[in-house]
Amino acid sequence: MKRTLILATVVILVAAYFWLGLDRYLTLTAVQDRLGDFEAIRQASPIATALGFFGLYVLATALSLPGAVILTLAAGALFGLAGGTLMVSFASSLGATLAFLASRYLLRDSVQARFGDRLKAINDGMAKDGALYLFTLRLIPVFPFFLVNLLMGLTPIRTGTYYWVSQLGMLAGTLVYVNAGTQLAQLSSLSGILSPGVLLSFILLGVFPMIAKAALGLLQRRRVYAKWQRPKTFDRNLVVIGGGAAGLVTSYIAATVKAKVTLVEAHKMGGDCLNYGCVPSKALIKSAKLAHQMRHADHYGLEAATPAFSFRQVMARVHRVISEIAPHDSVERYTGLGVEVLQGRAKIVDPWTVEVTLNDGGIQRLTTRSIVIAAGARPFVPPLPGLDDVGYVTSDTLWDEFAKLDAPPARLVVLGGGPIGCELAQSFARLGSQVTQIEMAPRIMIREDQEVSDLARDSLQRDGVAVLTGHKALRCERDGDHKFIVVEHQGQEKRIGFDTLLCAVGRSARLQGYGLEDLGIPTERTVVVNEYLETLYPNIFAAGDVAGPFQFTHTASHQAWYAAVNALFGSFRKFKVDYSVIPWATFIEPEVARVGLNEQDAREKNIPYEVTKYGIDDLDRAIADGSAHGFVKVLTVPGKDRILGVTIVGEHAGDLLAEFVLAMKHGLGLNKILGTIHTYPTMAEANKYVAGEWKRAHAPQRVLAWLGRYHAWRRG
Repeated sequence: MKRTLILATVVILVAAYFWLGLDRYLTLTAVQDRLGDFEAIRQASPIATALGFFGLYVLATALSLPGAVILTLAAGALFGLAGGTLMVSFASSLGATLAFLASRYLLRDSVQARFGDRLKAINDGMAKDGALYLFTLRLIPVFPFFLVNLLMGLTPIRTGTYYWVSQLGMLAGTLVYVNAGTQLAQLSSLSGILSPGVLLSFILLGVFPMIAKAALGLLQRRRVYAKWQRPKTFDRNLVVIGGGAAGLVTSYIAATVKAKVTLVEAHKMGGDCLNYGCVPSKALIKSAKLAHQMRHADHYGLEAATPAFSFRQVMARVHRVISEIAPHDSVERYTGLGVEVLQGRAKIVDPWTVEVTLNDGGIQRLTTRSIVIAAGARPFVPPLPGLDDVGYVTSDTLWDEFAKLDAPPARLVVLGGGPIGCELAQSFARLGSQVTQIEMAPRIMIREDQEVSDLARDSLQRDGVAVLTGHKALRCERDGDHKFIVVEHQGQEKRIGFDTLLCAVGRSARLQGYGLEDLGIPTERTVVVNEYLETLYPNIFAAGDVAGPFQFTHTASHQAWYAAVNALFGSFRKFKVDYSVIPWATFIEPEVARVGLNEQDAREKNIPYEVTKYGIDDLDRAIADGSAHGFVKVLTVPGKDRILGVTIVGEHAGDLLAEFVLAMKHGLGLNKILGTIHTYPTMAEANKYVAGEWKRAHAPQRVLAWLGRYHAWRRG
C-alpha cells in the first residue's frame, strides 16, 4: 500500500509538472528573460529565495525532471560561483539520494527477484567496488545522472556511500556548470557569447570529461599499486613471457624501436604454431592430400594407384618442415634483432619485477616498466573416467608419439568436431587409418553455417571417416589389451574400440605458474584484459591465446602490435585492439574460410542482411583443376554493397579470402571488387563473379526497361 501511494504521488507530481506547462520555465531563454525579476526577488528576500531555490532543485532532481542543467546555470547567475556551487552541490546530492531511495524502495525487490541470477555479477561488483563505479559515472557529466540515480537504487550499494560519493563526484562538474552560469548571466547581446569568461566556461565543459577520465585513471592506478613498492630504476623497458607468435612479434617490435626487451621462453621457440599446430598439421595435410590424389588419379586421366609409403618417413618430413622453419623463430635470430632471450620459466613477483628460473638452474630477477604475458594455450583434456588408463594423445603430443610408429594407427578415435579434429581426422583417414570422429554437438564445425557443416561432414565421410555427431563421451574402458570409449546417443550407450585416442576438443589458456594469482590479476577462461590489452595493472598486458577471444596465430600477431605499442608508448597514446575484421580457415578439403558474419551469426545478433552466392562448380579454373566444388557466399547490408561477412568453401579458400579481408578492412564494397581486373583463368575470379551476382540482383529494372525502349527507338 505504501509503495502504491508513493508511486502515485510521484506520477501525479511529474504529470502536473508537464500539464501545468512548468517545463517552459526551465529553458535557457526563459531564465535569461526573467533573470532581472529573479534577481529583484533575491535581493528583497535573500534567505527565502535561497531556500526556495534549494527546495526546487531537490524536488526536480528527486523526481528526475529535465532541466537540472538550466537550474545549475541559474544558480551561478543568481548566487555567484561560490554560493551557487555550494547550493547546487548539496541540493543535487540530496535530490539524487531521494531518487535513489525511491528506486530502491519501489523497484529493487521485484527486479532482484526476477533477474537475481543474471545480476549476481553486478551485485558482487557493486559490493566490492561500488563506490569506484559510482564515482566514475559521476565524473562524466554527459551520462544522464537521473539514470544513475534510478539504476543505482537497484544495487546493494549503501545509502551513505551513495550520498558522499555523489557529493564528491559531482562537485567538479557542478563547479564548471555554475561558472558557466555566472558568465551567461552577464550576456547583454549575442556578441557577448565571445567574451573570454564565456569561452573559458565552454572550454571547461568540453575538456572536463577528459580531465575526469585522466583523474579517474590516476585514482585507479594509485589504488591498484598501493601495496607495491615501485623501483626507482628499471633494468628493462619490457619483459615478454612466452616465445610463441604473440611474444615473438611483441619482442620484435620493441627491439625495432630500440627498447631494451627480454623474451622469456621455457620450452621451444616458435610456440604452439611452429612446433605442434599450424606448421606440422599443414605438412601432414599435404602428404595426406597427395596420397588421396594418387588414389583418385583417374579423375585426371591418369591411372589410379594405391600409394606406397613409409608412415615413419611421412612423420620425419613433418619434423623436417618444422626444422626448416624453426630458424625464423630461433634464439639466434631474435638475439641478432636486439632481443635478449632467456630460456627459463618466468614468474611475476610484483607489477615491475619478473623472476626467471633459468633452465640451467640459475635464477635471475629483472625489473621492467612493462610486462606482456604471451604464454599461449594447451590442449584441453576432458575429465573422462578411465582416460589415463587407456592413454591418449593430443594435437601437441601426437607429433613425437606418431614419429615412433611404422604405420598410422589402425583404429583412431578423434574426440572433437572442431577445426583441429576435422583436419586431423581427414588426414589420418587418407593415410590409411580407420577413423571415428566423435562430437557431442549436433554437427561438426558448429560455428559455421549448416550448409558448411554438411559439406565438411560429407567430405570427411567420403574419405572414410565415421562422423558421429550428437554423441557424448562418457568414459573409457580397457579389457585386456583392448581399449574402448563409451558414448551416449539418444539415450543409448555404445562402445567403440580403438588403438589410439586423439583428444581434440579445444585449447585452454596457460594461466598457472606466472604469479597471476599472487598479484590478484583476474582470470576466467583467459587473462581478463580491457580494450587496450591491459590487465588489472595498466603496465601488465596479455596477448595471444592467453588473452583470447580468438585462438589464431594471426590474431596473436595482430594483438602483439597493440600490446607492444601500448606497453612502450601508452603514457602518450593508447590504441584499442581492432577485432572488426578477423579471418580464419579450416584446412580440410575443401577448405573452409570465413571473415566477418555468417548467416547464423547475423540471425543470433538480429542483424539484417542479404545473401549473394556463387557456385565454384561454374568456375573455369576449378573445372580445369578438377576441383569444381564449393561456393563463395557474401552477406551484405540490405540494398547496399557493403560487406558484412564472407564464407568460402573450396580449393584455396584461405587464399581467396584475403581479397575480402582487405575490402572489409578498408570499407570497399562489392562494386569495387567487380571493377577490379582478375587474371583469367584463376580461382580468384570467383570473388569477381560473386560481386557480379550481387550486381545483377540489384540492377535497376525500371531504368533497364526504359533503356530497352530507347534502343528500340534508335533502331527505328
